Amino acid sequence: MNAIFGPAGSPEGFLKKYKSSADMPKYLSEMGLDAFEYQCGQGVRVSDASAAALKAKAEEFNITLSLHAPYFISLSGIEPEKRDNSINYILQSAAAAKKIGAQRIVIHSGSCAKISREEALALAKETLMRARRAAIEAGYEDIIFCPETMGKFNQLGNLEEVVELCSLDDTFLPTIDFGHLNARTLGKVNSAEAYAQILDTIENRLGSDRLKRFHSHFSKIEYTQNGGEKRHLTFEDTLYGPQFDPLMELIAKKGLYPTFICESAGTQDIDALAMKTSYLDELSKTR
Repeated sequence: MNAIFGPAGSPEGFLKKYKSSADMPKYLSEMGLDAFEYQCGQGVRVSDASAAALKAKAEEFNITLSLHAPYFISLSGIEPEKRDNSINYILQSAAAAKKIGAQRIVIHSGSCAKISREEALALAKETLMRARRAAIEAGYEDIIFCPETMGKFNQLGNLEEVVELCSLDDTFLPTIDFGHLNARTLGKVNSAEAYAQILDTIENRLGSDRLKRFHSHFSKIEYTQNGGEKRHLTFEDTLYGPQFDPLMELIAKKGLYPTFICESAGTQDIDALAMKTSYLDELSKTR
């Protein structure tokens, strides 16, 4: 099996030609890409008709779909009502994922601005497991929860915290956002050594099976010294990282097959293809 690549949401190039998400699989297939992450960041609003159309086209063009759950999910919210609402948003996301034919949903962990990281993590673990039990009861046991590493200092979701969340259930997969990790470490996740350490952590804590098929976001991200992540950039930026080539070499050499979703600002399709090209070049050297 090989790693797969695609964009998050609608790139500028797509929007110049098409309006409907059902056109995305054909567009991506013609580019040579094989994955797409449907965005529900502002809320889950997917009609049955549009979901069915996207699912059919994704199957026709062999595009693997995932879904990003709402940004306002906070597993670690200090108010019980906010945590209960987050569970409902996750269930809505699971239902939408089922309708479009996606198996993975990406979930933000929440904030730890008003409480300690330890307290926030404890709340997030409890909420995530309640959501998992609710999903099973609702018939969504085959939907894979993918907690995401985050880019701001005051957000829950460094590598260790996401791995801890994923250790709660054998079905959970980490969403390793390398741009977020680079931003929250002020540029330290931008080398083969740093990438290798991340992959080793996943394998040591979650096992080789989940390492092989982890979920990932990748983009260059501007960051600030006092906050971390500021904004997403494109691969044309030369000031901020991370660089993708060393990671693609590692993925190829280790025989891993994660899903890479590019979140560049508007050029996420073009940049996803650059990543795939680099990966295939490295893969050819191993055969």
